[in-house]
Amino acid sequence: MNREDIEHGIRADRGLFIVMEGPDGSGKSTQIELLSEYLSGLGKSCLITREPGGTEIGEQIRQVILNPDNKAMSEVTEMLLYAAARAQLMKEKIIPALESGHVVLSDRFLDSSLVYQGIARGLGIDTVRSVNGLGIGEYSPDLVFFLDLPEEEGIRRKKGQKQLDRMEQESLDFHHMVAEGYRQILQDRSDVVRIDAAASVEEIQQQIRDCIEKSLGEG
Repeated sequence: MNREDIEHGIRADRGLFIVMEGPDGSGKSTQIELLSEYLSGLGKSCLITREPGGTEIGEQIRQVILNPDNKAMSEVTEMLLYAAARAQLMKEKIIPALESGHVVLSDRFLDSSLVYQGIARGLGIDTVRSVNGLGIGEYSPDLVFFLDLPEEEGIRRKKGQKQLDRMEQESLDFHHMVAEGYRQILQDRSDVVRIDAAASVEEIQQQIRDCIEKSLGEG
């Protein structure tokens, strides 16, 4: 991706909206924390958030979605809960931060729902996009970092860290559909930077910083 691609569509009158996407276990949270430290060192004000969650209401919804006991949850219910948490996050946190000129760093955004519910759950990308449209409005990420990782490795990493939540406990076939879904919808998009998540934490962070420097005019 070249500098012109990265800068395309970034509004000068608002903050920068950066999203980390990728399968479970790809290291999104770690990279967001490192990027926040870096940007803070440059004097940038950052908002870190995650999906589902990021607000008091959103975190309550998160508990419902990810609770392993909620195995009876339907695909449509799951989609609507994700959309509800996202709508609250947009109104309460993301939109005010962007309009105030801050950098927003989000662990997942709409592309996750397009992949998990639209593709892996079979509800359709157009359906998921339409359901989320009212809550998102005109806002979209300026940069999406896609941390690409084989599904087997992602689940292996998760199993070594903690008890798996409801989504993480899905079958390997489900996680395969997720990984392939990401590759399908994120390919050839000018706002997406694909990074091999099998690389070291330091190598991944350097690639991310190189892109951020260009978008901020620091490079």
